Amino acid sequence: MKIIITGVSGFVGGNLHNYLKTSNVVESLNARYLSNQHFEIDGNAVIHLAGKAHDLKKVSNPSNYYEANFELTKQLFDGFLASEATVFIFMSTVKAVADRVKGILNEDEIPNPKTHYGVAKRQAEQYILSKELPKGKRVYILRPCMIHGPGNKGNLNLLYQMTIKGWPWPLGAFDNKRSFLSIENLCFVIKELLENTSVPSGVYQVADDISLSTNELIQLLGESLGKKTKIWKINADFIKFLAHMGDKICLPLNSERLQKLTENYVVSNSKIVKAIGKPMPVEARTGLLKTFESFKT
Repeated sequence: MKIIITGVSGFVGGNLHNYLKTSNVVESLNARYLSNQHFEIDGNAVIHLAGKAHDLKKVSNPSNYYEANFELTKQLFDGFLASEATVFIFMSTVKAVADRVKGILNEDEIPNPKTHYGVAKRQAEQYILSKELPKGKRVYILRPCMIHGPGNKGNLNLLYQMTIKGWPWPLGAFDNKRSFLSIENLCFVIKELLENTSVPSGVYQVADDISLSTNELIQLLGESLGKKTKIWKINADFIKFLAHMGDKICLPLNSERLQKLTENYVVSNSKIVKAIGKPMPVEARTGLLKTFESFKT
């Protein structure tokens, strides 16, 4: 199979390229939004990863999100519809549905994104879903939660650096659960969608099988380092006050980062697991330990 991937230079794209190239011809497509451009697709499948990631510092121009995540997706999907390619996979996000979750998020939730990032991704989803698919074509919209793996430099790396220095975790008073996604599980799901023609087109959330609290995550970090971790349960209202101050005077902790570290965000993966008929190959804690091990180098 000849597979075209956009966004190969990113964390997900690089891992996916290496995962698929052993049994497929994989080519990268340098896709950036330009007005009135048209894509000629020469391949069997398109995996669209390119886009603008969520900016925690809030310095990005809102139009950048709509051009990179919505307009570019429209152009690429139109190219797919006009081509001989049979599979289109669009990497959306759970943030296209909700910024905060009560209970467990599933695909039946009515989308109500709050950020430009989430709204732009949702608009791209709606455009894809509005088009009638020609016979023989399959389209998958994937909504991953927080993706991690060797080489990832996100919030998990910040927690690792704090733990290795022996600093206490000051947010122990926040009782939360959240879902994570091992890059290996994401690559596994995408490979199954490419190869299994019986999986119906549609929207699928992707997450590891179990969720963990941030306190459990800190303890797991300690386990990977052979260190005893310290968890402080400082008054949650005081922490929120500090985060509010961080919004104004650019402290390391601000309201959005606090939310990411302490929010409840449990994502169901039952629909995708049922559709492919196979369990996720990497257990949640095992995948996280692999990620933590990679930070040592």
